[in-house]
Amino acid sequence: MKHSKNYALLILLLFSLFGQLNGQDFQYLTTVNSCFIDDIKTVELYLDNYPYSQPIIKLNSDEKLLLSFDDLSNESRYLKYTFIHCSYDWKIDNLSQMEYIDGFLEDEISDYSYSFNTITSYTHYELSFPSDLMKITKSGNYLLFVYDTSPDDPILVRRFMVIENKPVIISGRVNRSSDVSTMHTMQEVDFTAYTGNYDVKNPSRYLHANIVQNGRWDNAIIGLPYRSGKPGEYNFDYDNNANAFNGGNDFRFFDIKSLRYNGNRIVSIGYRNDENIAFVLEDVAKPYTPYTNDPTLNGFYYIKNEDFNGKNSEDYVKTIFSLKADFELTEGNLYVFGALTDWKIVDEARLKLNPKTTIGKRHFC
Repeated sequence: MKHSKNYALLILLLFSLFGQLNGQDFQYLTTVNSCFIDDIKTVELYLDNYPYSQPIIKLNSDEKLLLSFDDLSNESRYLKYTFIHCSYDWKIDNLSQMEYIDGFLEDEISDYSYSFNTITSYTHYELSFPSDLMKITKSGNYLLFVYDTSPDDPILVRRFMVIENKPVIISGRVNRSSDVSTMHTMQEVDFTAYTGNYDVKNPSRYLHANIVQNGRWDNAIIGLPYRSGKPGEYNFDYDNNANAFNGGNDFRFFDIKSLRYNGNRIVSIGYRNDENIAFVLEDVAKPYTPYTNDPTLNGFYYIKNEDFNGKNSEDYVKTIFSLKADFELTEGNLYVFGALTDWKIVDEARLKLNPKTTIGKRHFC
């Protein structure tokens, strides 16, 4: 997996249109994409038939979102789901679910199947929504909440968005930071929003922008107000890094679509201690080397099995990464990071110093 300095950015303009009403109490839930059980893996949510797309659909359209995930626990579950409306800054509001759901307020996930011919057994779940039984009647930010039997046993939450059919036109560009002190390390997203037929009442209070870098929510800019504007035209051009992202490092890639041969950047692959295991070619830290621009998935992964045909024949592989650095790590830790870790810093992805390496070279794995 690799990362390009040319960012694919999603800019969301959010209008606060609804008042505060008494509704279902989900305030105990996190609004960050999360799994509440360690055995839930490979969670994906995208526009149906468009992998890697953002989970966004138009209101009152035929568009569907597809949720899929694996359960490695081998437990029997009765999974249900519901939708929860959120404010522009991803806080659960007090709208009653009947204000934005037409039909049932919950439904079950009945599409599941089992892994076939794999070392790691799992149950694969899929859900296509909205359905005729649960229609969404208002645009806005939403949480898809999946639970086992009752909301007291949460399984996962995922963010998705429902937009109006009338588009807001956005004209934007990505530049190096206007701040001289960060112009070599950050890039800013300047844009103008043309609201067209939308009559935005009190835009200084109700008009906000969220900027999402490559589908990541961990570093998203939330609730950015416009800097200047006139009716129907609002400018978000900042020079104080309010709309800027760190350049970051490139994502590295590897290929384990086969367990019968070593794929791209795989040193060895095999079976040990009742699990598949693969070793990725040692990477080298290169903070000062020239930048190379290659097509990337921006940290996402592609699921494929070249060894067997058939649904759910893909297997799980314990993957070992290593990094060589010519400098001493003085503070912090190193982590493998991306969609593989659900865009989170997790302990199981932390690289640890190998004490057997030679003096002058720092090896982490």
